[in-house]
Amino acid sequence: MLNLLPIPRQLTLTGGTYAPPDQALVLLDAAAPQALLFTARRFQRALREQRQRRWELIASSAAPPDEIGLALRLRPGSGRRAEGYTLTIAPEGVSVEAADPAGLFHGVSTLLQISAQSGAAWPCLRIEDGPDFAARGVMLDISRDKVPTLETVYALVDQLAGWKINQFQLYMEHTFAYRQHPEVWAEASPFTGDDILALDAFCRERHVELVPNQNSFGHLHRWLQHPRYQPLAETLDEFDTPWGLKLKGPYSLCPLDPGSLALLRGWYDELLPHFTSRQFNVGFDEPVDVGQGRSREAVAARGVGRVYVDFLKQVHAEVAARGRAMQFWGDILIDHPALIPELPADATALEWGYEADHPFGAHGAQFRAAGLKFYVCPGTSSWNSIAGRTDNALGNLRNAAENGLRHGALGYLITDWGDNGHWQTRPVSDLGFAAGAAYSWAWDANRDLDVAAALSAHAFADPSGSLGRAAYDLGNVYQATGLPIHNSSPLFWALQWPLDQVRGYRDALGPEALTRTLHAIEAAAAPLAAERSQRSDAGLVRREFELAARMLRHAVGRLRLAYGLGGASRAELGRDLRALLDEYRTLWLARNRPGGLKDSAARLEKLLAEYAD
Repeated sequence: MLNLLPIPRQLTLTGGTYAPPDQALVLLDAAAPQALLFTARRFQRALREQRQRRWELIASSAAPPDEIGLALRLRPGSGRRAEGYTLTIAPEGVSVEAADPAGLFHGVSTLLQISAQSGAAWPCLRIEDGPDFAARGVMLDISRDKVPTLETVYALVDQLAGWKINQFQLYMEHTFAYRQHPEVWAEASPFTGDDILALDAFCRERHVELVPNQNSFGHLHRWLQHPRYQPLAETLDEFDTPWGLKLKGPYSLCPLDPGSLALLRGWYDELLPHFTSRQFNVGFDEPVDVGQGRSREAVAARGVGRVYVDFLKQVHAEVAARGRAMQFWGDILIDHPALIPELPADATALEWGYEADHPFGAHGAQFRAAGLKFYVCPGTSSWNSIAGRTDNALGNLRNAAENGLRHGALGYLITDWGDNGHWQTRPVSDLGFAAGAAYSWAWDANRDLDVAAALSAHAFADPSGSLGRAAYDLGNVYQATGLPIHNSSPLFWALQWPLDQVRGYRDALGPEALTRTLHAIEAAAAPLAAERSQRSDAGLVRREFELAARMLRHAVGRLRLAYGLGGASRAELGRDLRALLDEYRTLWLARNRPGGLKDSAARLEKLLAEYAD
């Protein structure tokens, strides 16, 4: 009973076993064997750690066949799909064959999963495998307070590569250390050019493309709040949003100001040379204030879609001049379908949506009809939730895979955002990463994936299954409230809003629902006590999930206080929150840089004043 992630497209057990001997050879059978060296070393290292076997690498077929334990055969032009592979385990040895080095890397990744789950011998089998989507990516938000250490990102990329993810993006607003703009990132602990060069090399070894990502229109308040850049803002005044809220500018660049394009040119000239990828995600999502400030007259005369597309085409020209193909978020363009055909053929629209019922099908049909390349971009549902939203995440990820394939999406990008303080800890996002990696690799084989079991085995190295179960069930605590909220959980907002505002939930989230929710938290967290993770940071992972459970419990206690239902007093909640904050800061610094911690923790600290009354 092999638990593989992703489940291969076709696996046939052929009978018998192969017992890896103490000594054998790994044959690098390729015209340029050096292209396979990292993959072979990865196998060597894992075999030594898993089984204390030491196999030698060779690039010559002169060795007797019975001494070859593993043959890595590169066969360009063999007719296999890109990144596909054939893995054969036979009584006399093992072979992986592929048309490209990435396929051999993926085949070895599957072999290592089999080895980790087998006893003294590996089962004889044949796997024919290959991806549905050419691009299978993860985008990590590093601009909403939380900027991970380079070591944290290395560990994530290594994990994702083993799950056959082949693209990675770091979402940046103000968290690259542009040398001409130090005031913008001074408090952010940003990624430096040195960091990106090292990460790019790390990714390339694992056949992962590190795609640059710099939002270039909206979501730029961290830039435009500084006096030096305020003249480029669309507005500094209050503006309406599609979410029914009013916000205070600045927020977006003015698309009509020549200085906006000049600023972007400077960014691109400094940022892009650090990446080997020839793609570039320029963002362009949610410039919701455009037309409410300096571009008001132009939008009234020409329409917001025309103003948007004209600016996007200008930015595309800058991207193309630097030898890159532009990616951009497609949320604005999808509302102006007549303009979609104007986009250049090398542009790729990123069709994002984070609810289980997002119209990936209808939007994908529009992009396909217009002849524009596109990705489907679901999310982990971890943000605005504390512990995730499991059912929604899986529905969203499945919807994207099924409709992306139906309408010819070029790629599948799993997004992990950090809105409103980035309160979710790092392991909370693994559920979405693991499920999305499986669905995007081979949808038909993985549509019924046992996500909790896969998480325990492949994210948490926990043979007891407890951590995967806890992650899955803590992520479904939001369902126990009985109050669905778009792109978030009511327990999250109970910790973000003042008590007067929290009281507004009483009719929809009453005393019985709170009792039910508290029971769900305790039941979901109970398996943590039985975890047997073999990860080197197992204790940290457990503490991170325990923190999520503590925050959920505090949210319930806060709602009870707001409703006047008894339970913990203000003073008791204050003591609990102070202890929670101490743990929050400690766990933050275990995986992340200090920049942003002050702002993120302040969202919790402001509750202490209410508990002091």
